[in-house]
Amino acid sequence: MSFTNVGTHNAGVFTAKTPGGAPAGAVPVMDADGIATGGAFLVSELEKRDPMIRKPLTSFTYPRDIVIQTGGGWVDYVTAMSVAYGITGGGTNSPVTTGGSNGIPVVQANVDKGAYKAHVFAAALRVMFQDMQRANYIGRSLDNLLQDGVRMAYDKHMDANTYVGMDEYGTTGLVNSPNVTETTVAATGTGSGTEWSKKTPQQILADINTALTAVWAANEYDETAIPNHILLPYEQYTYILNTMVTDLATETILDFVLKNNIAAKNGGSLFIGATRWCKGAGTGSKDRMVVYVNHERFVKVDELVPMSRIMSAPNVANVCYDTAYMANLSEVQILYPTSILYADGI
Repeated sequence: MSFTNVGTHNAGVFTAKTPGGAPAGAVPVMDADGIATGGAFLVSELEKRDPMIRKPLTSFTYPRDIVIQTGGGWVDYVTAMSVAYGITGGGTNSPVTTGGSNGIPVVQANVDKGAYKAHVFAAALRVMFQDMQRANYIGRSLDNLLQDGVRMAYDKHMDANTYVGMDEYGTTGLVNSPNVTETTVAATGTGSGTEWSKKTPQQILADINTALTAVWAANEYDETAIPNHILLPYEQYTYILNTMVTDLATETILDFVLKNNIAAKNGGSLFIGATRWCKGAGTGSKDRMVVYVNHERFVKVDELVPMSRIMSAPNVANVCYDTAYMANLSEVQILYPTSILYADGI
């Protein structure tokens, strides 16, 4: 496997913006109502300030859907070893021997090494000296405020890295790996439809069990390789969460599926969760269901160097303090491609 250097992901510089309105150096002026009071109150004196700062609404689910291993340092790539065994003549009849035999079959091992790309995440925050002094009067830390922005950028980057990778650097994720088998769910719904909104609870359960069984069979029915994790678009997840099995039932389709799936019946457990990355991820922009074994033996990502403050220094030219944050991350490592399956058209 050839190695391609992913390089450094520059998340930009985080800095506080000067509020809009009057230009710099302008003198605040009272409006007509303020003048009518005879100047008895100062500007902004008659206000109640809400101490809560409302941050952007967003979400990320990557820590839930993949194992994150920490440590490794500033390396360029991550490698994983695998081995395949073989025996002369096969393992069924060849090992049988008798007293007159003059040879026995030999076991051989084929060891292989896979390489996975690593990349550096980098972001900086800048606090102007004048803004920092002003913040002391209001008891608010601009540094902490901008740190939250850096953390949000990191989480959004990790979310994309986990689910879809980065096209520019040739990496993929959980929902779009070219090494994973793609299938289409059965067209058993109303009007030969594949969408779950057109199917009965039994047909939806059949779609899920078919996918679980296909992965289990591809893994030689290894009991440790029964899928335990399913990702769905939010629309399908909400549908099975809200829709009852029958009009008179008190059990939703989700409850019905969680109790009657192949994994649960074989001593395991199944998690079904929603993520926005499955919407339109299938062939022909169809909605995709991802079925896989969520365990570090089968799939993982490395946080080789967790995001941390690398350095901070004064910037005399711009009269500010600059702080750099960096992390070293790997691409998603699907170590057993047979342990994951895509089912489109749900």
